Amino acid sequence: MIFRAVTSCTLIVSAIAAIASCSAPDRPTGAEPLSVKNFLGSDTSADFARAERVIPFQFPRDHGQHPEFRNEWWYITGNLSDSADRRFGFQFTLFRNALSAGSPDHPSRWATRQTYLAHIAITDVQNQSFYTDERFARGALGLAGVEHEPFRAWLEDWRLIQSAPLNCASCFAIGLSASAGEFGMELDLESTRPVVLHGDSGLSQKGDAAGNASYYYSFTRLKTRGKLRLGDEYHQVHGTSWLDHEWSTSSLQEDQVGWDWFSLQLSDDSDLMLFQLRHRDDPAKNYLYGTYVGAQGALKTLAPRDIAITPTETWISPVSGANYPAGWKIEIFALGISMLLEPVLENQEMNLSFRYWEGAVQASGTRNGRRLSGHGYVELTGY
Repeated sequence: MIFRAVTSCTLIVSAIAAIASCSAPDRPTGAEPLSVKNFLGSDTSADFARAERVIPFQFPRDHGQHPEFRNEWWYITGNLSDSADRRFGFQFTLFRNALSAGSPDHPSRWATRQTYLAHIAITDVQNQSFYTDERFARGALGLAGVEHEPFRAWLEDWRLIQSAPLNCASCFAIGLSASAGEFGMELDLESTRPVVLHGDSGLSQKGDAAGNASYYYSFTRLKTRGKLRLGDEYHQVHGTSWLDHEWSTSSLQEDQVGWDWFSLQLSDDSDLMLFQLRHRDDPAKNYLYGTYVGAQGALKTLAPRDIAITPTETWISPVSGANYPAGWKIEIFALGISMLLEPVLENQEMNLSFRYWEGAVQASGTRNGRRLSGHGYVELTGY
């Protein structure tokens, strides 16, 4: 197995506000990554908006950013293959974090309260290789930002750009472009089914406390074509991707240490999103939730009693020492689904300024006794 990591910036953990456009060396050996819990945990500031009530989503406006909330991300993952059926996974993520609420009180073009972080990754299944990179920028001087009409999200020359009108709930078409030293991606993505609003019409509760929630929607099946670059090789690829857009001020309660998130595209043309927020001391208090999207686009909300997620294997990172699940049994009792998930590559750890596991997986099992298969992505934080 080969693990390749390329980082283009160093994050000064105690001074994220000072980050502009980076070209510094890799994070120093031994430096600790940022804590996902600190980044996304409970924020008691009265200045930021909180996800406390159902809102009417409006597109294309809500494809853009929501700076009145502390955190936001645009997350794309996908499983692709070339003409020889060589398989790849990919990730593109743009994170926004507000340093304080409101607009800057200084007229300088440098003034901003928004910082941006972008992650990209490619999994090469055949060669058991994993490529990652990250960048940071301030939301000033055109270095990074998000605009909703026409839609554009960028950090320097890593970008998502609208390629067709986005003026309806089923309309989403963008071009994705990002390149690092050893790898890159240029992809076109187009929705094949309407937007999915998770939770209560897009209000996705993350615990029992009021306001401990996010606004969350997905495009669960994006037809994807384009090319991937690995070293000097270019691969024309096609497949299916998944986009998540989520914004909040508080997503983790004090007694929650991280989450396991699953997105699956199944062979019967249905889609499945699951997450569990893990309790610090008692797995029986994990917070589980899910959304099932039928072949015709009908939605079914999955309550904790409908879901069982059981790890079947583990993998210890040789870099961080973190002990991650590396296989799962997924049961959806309300739908008669029983599946086994396994990573296409164990080492898909994003060992960057935030350390987490994000990787392509494959699924096999049954639904009401009939064979079911699929592929997707899993994200693991707080391990």
